[in-house]
Amino acid sequence: MRDTVEFWLNGELVRVQNPDPTQTLLNYLRQTRALTGSKEGCAEGDCGACTLVIADPDARNDDGVWRALNACIAFLPTLDGKTVITVEGLAKNGQLHPVQQALVDYHGSQCGFCTPGFVMSLYAHYRNKGAVDDACLNDVLAGNLCRCTGYAPIIRAAKAMYDYPAIEEFELKPAPSQQTLALTMTDPISGAVKRYFAPRTLDALAQTYEQNPDAVIVAGSTDVGLWVSKGRKVLETLIDIGKVAGFADITPAADGLTINAGARYSDAHAAIADKWPSLSELVRRIGSTQIRNAGTIGGNIANGSPIGDMPPALIALGAELILRKGEVRRQIKLEDFFIAYGKQDRVAGEFVEAVFVPKPKPNQRFVTYKISKRFDQDISAVCAAFALILDGEKVQSIRIAYGGMAGIPARANKAEAILLGQSWNEENVRAAMAALADDFTPLSDMRASAQYRLQAAQNLLFKFWLDKSDAPYLAREQAHG
Repeated sequence: MRDTVEFWLNGELVRVQNPDPTQTLLNYLRQTRALTGSKEGCAEGDCGACTLVIADPDARNDDGVWRALNACIAFLPTLDGKTVITVEGLAKNGQLHPVQQALVDYHGSQCGFCTPGFVMSLYAHYRNKGAVDDACLNDVLAGNLCRCTGYAPIIRAAKAMYDYPAIEEFELKPAPSQQTLALTMTDPISGAVKRYFAPRTLDALAQTYEQNPDAVIVAGSTDVGLWVSKGRKVLETLIDIGKVAGFADITPAADGLTINAGARYSDAHAAIADKWPSLSELVRRIGSTQIRNAGTIGGNIANGSPIGDMPPALIALGAELILRKGEVRRQIKLEDFFIAYGKQDRVAGEFVEAVFVPKPKPNQRFVTYKISKRFDQDISAVCAAFALILDGEKVQSIRIAYGGMAGIPARANKAEAILLGQSWNEENVRAAMAALADDFTPLSDMRASAQYRLQAAQNLLFKFWLDKSDAPYLAREQAHG
């Protein structure tokens, strides 16, 4: 065991002994290291002004080694063993990095507050040799908000960044230590004793959590980070799963895909796209590049949010959850995991180990839809997923799941019952749409009213029928005047 966080910062080995486990990386950089290029714009991973780049020698490299990350919600100890690069580290010997020079030449900055974040998002893309077409760049920069410049000159700069002479770059550094990190400190304000564990094996994780069942498990801290940065919550015991060997693995098999709970969205994207293109697009719209580089599918499930995007889709696909406590594992249907708002079928000391998604069945039609105020990087008002198998004109199998319609993500059982075994036609679909009012009693909140949610849910079912019908509804309407 060791009590010192060690990582590479702009090429320098940094050691921080027994830091506050919930100190954010951004506060450490600005207040302790005087690296003020990274800005705090929102403190919730939304605006991108704090973006920096990390590289993890132990991480999967399917999506590139260099990853943009929001420093405002990343806890300092989670950077242990990694390489961290801030905007201050890019220029060498008085020469700007090609990304920086392009932004200067193409007038990509005005007030400059957000510029370091744009630079670092583009730097990660540059180091990974990413494409510079409009669609790709728009996705890369979706998590960086500009208040005054406008995005056109920034996009022009991004397209030109490879045209400049390359300069000396940081290399991926090996982890300074392989010893397990464990921290203990007393909060000077609350007086609470804070503890932080970073187990390195799955067995060690199971043992640590069984011994500390009240601990908060931290994956990407895309949600937990806000408990601290916005809610000022004091978290006494944290277990970081980022160092658990193999916990981010994604394993394809003949019967489906096993996604371990530590797999980030950016890791899973390619594997999902190969089998479920519609789900792949949903993943692309979950947060920003920075959020997908940190957030995990297992964390999204374990958090139990009624508006989490992945559970409705996975429920519709018939996914199963593998839970573990100590040496004991059990497997349940994902839809049975969610009991009520804030309550899941998970006993003290039990954690989500993996989710198994069955391979697509022959002739299965699967589509998922997301309704949000902003198209990209926004929390859903309603999320819907549909999995359909037809036997001729009859519905052989139908699974309909929604998020945002109740206190938990859930199936529309009454709507499904109306359709099962019946003809897949407009009359029956409209009857199922009406039944959604019996399946759900949605709430009104800042994202949508109850009436809007119900109507949107009904319309999405109708849209699914339109999208998959041989005779599109609109064409028939036009033909009849």
